[in-house]
Amino acid sequence: MKVEGFSRNQNLTVEYHSAEGDCARLPELAADLVDRRVTLITCFGGPAALAAKAATTKIPIVFAVSANPIEIGLVASHNRPGANVTGVTGMAVGGEHKRLELLHAAVPTAPALGFLLNPQNSNRDLQINDAFTSGQKVGVQIKIIRASTPRDFIDVFAELTQSQAGGLVVADDEFFLSASADLGSAAARHRIPAIFQGTAFTAAGGLMSYGTRLTDLYHQAGAYSGLVLAGAAQADLPIYQSTAVEMIVNLRSAKSIGIALPQSIVDQAPR
Repeated sequence: MKVEGFSRNQNLTVEYHSAEGDCARLPELAADLVDRRVTLITCFGGPAALAAKAATTKIPIVFAVSANPIEIGLVASHNRPGANVTGVTGMAVGGEHKRLELLHAAVPTAPALGFLLNPQNSNRDLQINDAFTSGQKVGVQIKIIRASTPRDFIDVFAELTQSQAGGLVVADDEFFLSASADLGSAAARHRIPAIFQGTAFTAAGGLMSYGTRLTDLYHQAGAYSGLVLAGAAQADLPIYQSTAVEMIVNLRSAKSIGIALPQSIVDQAPR
């Protein structure tokens, strides 16, 4: 890694902390970084960013999140975030609403769709409200399904089958991102049309993925981290909104499930 004149193991030491999908551990991990007196905290996902913000008002924080950073309480303004926090967001993409629209277009006769969220995610209430609002707009019933550990995935797909939901929309969540390959393969095994974000999900058998191009989001977060380490005041760095969108369609999964995708969706599949 080399950004803004900093290179790992030369003039930069990186301490990695991961909650392994357990958001309840985030405050402890953030406090540990503060105790270590690190120069900068870079974090991915809203819950991690909120835990870091709660842990320190002095150490600079750079985040990468999919949610609106104002709505979840990270910053007061996009142009001048203030305090010790700044970062990048993909919220301009409108990911979860768009995913629901795409899945509804893929299975238009399904009376209900499942919406998978992590009950430990601090954004869960916003996600539930957005899911129901989006469902009303496209005219489909939303069934909320919850999972916070890999063990829960068995119950998730059993509940989907019992509720006769015609597909699954996966909410933005750092635990789901870490388990995206498991979710994709489970959806394929159960022949459930499902949509999330990231190439790992569709590569493992998920029907579709849509969202911010994660590599762009993470690259910009790294660039901002380099600027802060070089002396830039994070309070003066405006929130960067990524507009790089990535959509992938797994045509093999569509054939296996028995779905005839609309041409408007097929045209967006990688060649």
